[in-house]
Amino acid sequence: MAASDAAVQLHGVGVRYGSQAAVAGVQADFSRAALHAIVGPNGAGKSSLIGAMAGLQRHSGRIEVAADLRPHMGYLPQRSQVDRSFPITVADFAAMGLWPRLGALRGMSRAQAQAVDEVLDRLGLQTLQRRLIGELSTGQFQRLLFARLCLQDARLLLLDEPFAALDEDTTTALMALLQTWRDQGRTVIAVLHEQAIVRAHFDSALLMAGTALLQGPADAALAPAAWRHAERQLARQAAALPSPA
Repeated sequence: MAASDAAVQLHGVGVRYGSQAAVAGVQADFSRAALHAIVGPNGAGKSSLIGAMAGLQRHSGRIEVAADLRPHMGYLPQRSQVDRSFPITVADFAAMGLWPRLGALRGMSRAQAQAVDEVLDRLGLQTLQRRLIGELSTGQFQRLLFARLCLQDARLLLLDEPFAALDEDTTTALMALLQTWRDQGRTVIAVLHEQAIVRAHFDSALLMAGTALLQGPADAALAPAAWRHAERQLARQAAALPSPA
């Protein structure tokens, strides 16, 4: 892929936790204005890889983000990574998406406050603005994470398991948002377990098993033979680990 066509290019990327390699030697390209999935069995290194792409994990190798996209990256973490006991309201949590432009100490303008209202309304959270985030259901909180991401107005969006444990209506609404982003020329790279969603909606998939096994159309990356190969690869890696003392 020509550099001008790529949003992100990975060159031999690795992530280690102590002496253990979670990801090793990943080579991959992600084109612009597309929906890309990162898939693989449990323990394949998917979240470690996207964390490295988001700048949250130390890594070896090179991650090249297009210069025009680098200042406009957004990251959606897994829900479990967010402390929902912190006493912050839905509206204030969403408004955190404006901080890259606002700064933590400046108040919102009228236009920015209206933008918060509009995105909460679009995601079905308008009546919950004064609720604390700990009072939300799983689906409501995931919509709120997306609301915060919308307000960042990012051009490159990195999502870690955005649909995990969501009901069908919430998943459908959030998937429609991803498609809108693609139509607007944005690039989405998402760690996903929901194979039916990947097959139906994503332009490409990267199959992981501690390294990149295959990148291409979703049907190819999710083919039973490719998936069995990924599972065997992970089993071999686990067998090669030193036994605990």
